[in-house]
Amino acid sequence: MTDDWELVEKSVTKEQLVDLEKFADRADKWEHNPEMQTPDNWVVLKIPTDDDPMYKVLAGWSGGYLDGDSWRLNSGISIVFEREDSVDFYGNSGSLYHCRKGSYGLAMSTAGIYEQLSSKVELMPEDTDWSKLV
Repeated sequence: MTDDWELVEKSVTKEQLVDLEKFADRADKWEHNPEMQTPDNWVVLKIPTDDDPMYKVLAGWSGGYLDGDSWRLNSGISIVFEREDSVDFYGNSGSLYHCRKGSYGLAMSTAGIYEQLSSKVELMPEDTDWSKLV
């Protein structure tokens, strides 16, 4: 198995590597990373721009008895680490979305949001090669 950092060095710029250094300790200690989000369901949206398209994670969480469902749209995907059972999306704002592959898709918390955006965005298919997204 190829080391994640070896893959990164082959596919990102020096500026992106500098950004990665900020997250290296956090990635190894996810439970202590205040910037990490682990959604119950997620999709990636492709947003057309004048230049290259932008990709964003639309993430949802199922609420409990006392709190309702919630959702977030990240600031834009800057770096991706794809693993066997999960994908880590680093956002332009410094956030980290740790997404389980088995939970890809829209749910109650995100379906309405996607419907409002659907004329302006494209929903990426589940079988997308996430490592080649950016």
